[in-house]
Amino acid sequence: IDAAADPDMAQAIAINAKVQRPSVCNAMETLLIHERYAQMQPLLEALVAHGVTLYTDDHVRARIDIGTPVTEQHYRTEYNDLSLNVRIVRDVDEALEHIHTYGTKHSECIVTNDAASAETFLATVDAAAVYHNASTRFTDGFEFGFGAEIGISTQKLHARGPMGLPALTSTKYVVHGNGHIRGSAQ
Repeated sequence: IDAAADPDMAQAIAINAKVQRPSVCNAMETLLIHERYAQMQPLLEALVAHGVTLYTDDHVRARIDIGTPVTEQHYRTEYNDLSLNVRIVRDVDEALEHIHTYGTKHSECIVTNDAASAETFLATVDAAAVYHNASTRFTDGFEFGFGAEIGISTQKLHARGPMGLPALTSTKYVVHGNGHIRGSAQ
């Protein structure tokens, strides 16, 4: 959540990304909050009210007495439950560094009304799906129009992101000829 995020939008997206279905791979595991975002306390209290256990860094706990201290292992954990890491970052660059180090290359989101920050984020994050002002919960084959989701790939070859049946099939060309040749040998 960037400093220039709309507080109502940020809260709705964060709650949806974590609480709507926490056991899936597109649920939020870490929430990075810009140090100048003014509505951190109501946001974190709303997450706790939804049953979320928070693991917070020293900067969060210096401002709000909330959460258990986060560890390096927490940042590397995919919880699949109502547990969430929360870290304060100085700027988009620090957020990008964190995502580069700990991200799964699956789904990442920025909530901001600052177009330049959004474009930097979208162009820089290496993930199968990147979002600006939308929940990561949309990373799903059905939501992307593929029918039922068969899987998701964080690889770059050949399919990346939600996969439907076409992404799991290959093409075989069968060519029948009768002495056909290409071009001339001249």
